[in-house]
Amino acid sequence: MTGYTDGFWWSNDGLRLHYRDYPASAEYRERPPIICIPGLTRNARDFEGLAARLAGQWRVICVDLRGRGESAYANDPMSYVPLTYVQDMEALLRDLKLSKFVGFGTSLGGIITMLLASTRPGRVVGALLNDVGPELNPDGLARIREYVGQGRSYPTWMHAARDLGENQGGVYPDFTVADWLIIAKRLMKLTPGGRIIYDYDMKIAEPFRIPGGEAGVDLWPAFGALRQTPTLLLRGEDSDILSAHAAEKMMTGLERGEFIEVPGIGHAPTLDEKPVLAGVERLLLQIAARE
Repeated sequence: MTGYTDGFWWSNDGLRLHYRDYPASAEYRERPPIICIPGLTRNARDFEGLAARLAGQWRVICVDLRGRGESAYANDPMSYVPLTYVQDMEALLRDLKLSKFVGFGTSLGGIITMLLASTRPGRVVGALLNDVGPELNPDGLARIREYVGQGRSYPTWMHAARDLGENQGGVYPDFTVADWLIIAKRLMKLTPGGRIIYDYDMKIAEPFRIPGGEAGVDLWPAFGALRQTPTLLLRGEDSDILSAHAAEKMMTGLERGEFIEVPGIGHAPTLDEKPVLAGVERLLLQIAARE
């Protein structure tokens, strides 16, 4: 079972937000769903490979945060901050009547996952934190600030893929053109005018460019809410967002944690890597046994 349906919910400030819903088969419907939350410029498509693998045995819900993918753009760009995203996720949980879930978060999505875990103990019954933690490397944040919100357009998917490869080749040095095409189609969309553009509101860059505004709060207490929760922490070996020191410090605070460093890549693992898939399987087996 690999298909999904499109779902929508409303934010507290009246935005229509979108998610992909990959169902579980009848025998697994009592399991808590996996909610996948993407990074700053990403969307629900970022998890399509992983979701297709897990669908059937797990319900997988992949969200488009406000201003991304098929979710509405915000009237106030200063609402593009983690605390507002958490409110949006709370609205989704209420709408779907979910009392507990497994949180998979890449980068910004991992920050949101930690904050959700801290607001209601026991609600997050398992977590995957993809190349993110309570401490963020200033060098990596500076790099992201340089490119986020820079609107570009391309005449073909091949042009888009080649530009990605030229500008982000250091993140995935072994990627082929075919790999970059996959990433391009996750990151971008085709406009009615026939141009290919990034699939997010360029105004998400406005609050992110304010130093210290990445999370808005001290994240260590939020991370502490996962102490007894089965948690998989991922780090790209060459990540400039999550340092090796920060990852080591995080692992000392997890009683049921596993750490995987994905060799030869930067920020962030795609979740399609073989070591990551094996780690996800171990994490979900542990959660299924407890639930």
